[in-house]
Amino acid sequence: MADLQGKKLAVLATNDFEDSELSSPVDAVKEAGGEAAIIAPEAGTITGKHGAEFDVDLTSAEAKASDFDALLLPGGTGNADALRLDEGAVAFVKEFAGSERPLAAICHGAWILTDADVVKGKTLTSFPSLQTDLRNAGATWVDEEVHVDGQLISSRTPKDLPAFNNALVEALS
Repeated sequence: MADLQGKKLAVLATNDFEDSELSSPVDAVKEAGGEAAIIAPEAGTITGKHGAEFDVDLTSAEAKASDFDALLLPGGTGNADALRLDEGAVAFVKEFAGSERPLAAICHGAWILTDADVVKGKTLTSFPSLQTDLRNAGATWVDEEVHVDGQLISSRTPKDLPAFNNALVEALS
């Protein structure tokens, strides 16, 4: 089992995130000894599509990529669409993508990568409805349970969470 003592995962999300796509990877990181911080456009609490609630640790305007060892972008259409409109969130993703640290996106979570302009020349997977946007942004889209391209870890849906979580924990260790 990986030892993630001292490792910190940034989770960028807002309301209407896909509950399991946030909670399951966070639980996997914590079970391996790591920490997680919720980053959102606004302070307070965020609520998932199915009612899960998380306290916000930092706003996207306050967060600094250099303070974290990995970034998680959970899905949920409303969550992903709202984050794309937040300048702080896009800037945080762009800053993080410029590092060599793991950046993990599942389902619609990959959508913000197009706005941050960080997928050109990358291969990734996502929820199938994003493939045109990702291709138009210069990525190669593949239909796989989990795909790792350098620092970028991607998956399609909640059914891929076991493989996604394993890839995230492995990359963070």
